[in-house]
Amino acid sequence: MLTQLRAWLKTQFSALGHRLGTGRLGTGRLHTWLVALFSLTLGLSLVLQACDRSIASSFPAPNRPGADYTDRMAQEHKGDRPIATPLSQMEPQQPVATQRVDYATINGKTITGFLAQPANAEAPLPALIAIHEWWGLNDNIEAVSQRLAGEGYSVLAVDLYGGELAEAPDQARSLMQGVMADPEPAQENLRQAYEYLINQQQATGVASIGWCFGGAWSLNTALLLPEQLDAAVIYYGRLQTDPEVLAPLQMPIAGFFGGLDQGIPVADVKAFEAALRSLGKTAEIYIYDDANHAFSNPSGDRYNPEAAADAWEKTIAFLAKYLKA
Repeated sequence: MLTQLRAWLKTQFSALGHRLGTGRLGTGRLHTWLVALFSLTLGLSLVLQACDRSIASSFPAPNRPGADYTDRMAQEHKGDRPIATPLSQMEPQQPVATQRVDYATINGKTITGFLAQPANAEAPLPALIAIHEWWGLNDNIEAVSQRLAGEGYSVLAVDLYGGELAEAPDQARSLMQGVMADPEPAQENLRQAYEYLINQQQATGVASIGWCFGGAWSLNTALLLPEQLDAAVIYYGRLQTDPEVLAPLQMPIAGFFGGLDQGIPVADVKAFEAALRSLGKTAEIYIYDDANHAFSNPSGDRYNPEAAADAWEKTIAFLAKYLKA
């Protein structure tokens, strides 16, 4: 509709120019024409601006399409590869059973995820929605999901890329941009992931956890389910710092960030923490001064062993406190 209104205005001005050029408008009629057209133009301009703002605000702020953000991520991952890091190579604390499950249907397409649970679990467990980094749902995300399951959780590793995987930063950037440009399928994906864990796995509580791209979507999951989700863990994901947007959140939040990260600047992290504090939210925010972006990713060559180990220990304690209490 906006395109049609703009096209109509263009047509009217073109017609006016033609009439002036051919001398078909007298002075009186010209004055009347200009006043009417100016009034219509002013009114329609205000409508168009309001509509444009409405459309822009319909995207969750952490996922609003923005070249600056994708450019920063591309710079942070320049030369990076989705190689397995030590985080994904450590064995779970107990035997784990895994399976691929269909947990959602988006636009008529079945979405398959990776479910990991303690092998000997008999009663319903607390659950995690694990959201992959910008490489996609690869073997390394599945391995870390098994480690998390070994801590006593049902872990559903979701797929926001529809089965696609990236082997190079350019591919990952393209896949990430696709989700950012059209976030609604990802939002519905995560809603159905939550419903699957509650209804099919009888989860006693649900938290989200994600890395990088997935860290942003862990926060988005909290914003989508502000009263349902029991906790959210964010690893250096794109943040929202507007208190009005964060106000509905009812769950505790843990965040882990690198002091050298130029993609998610420390200033943004501190603004995020300050907004949560001003709202009286429960938040545990950690900044590792010597760590870069992706310092604790399951995949990549930015791994920082000391920071990653400390963040893992704090993550496990945080989840136990709010999901197992």
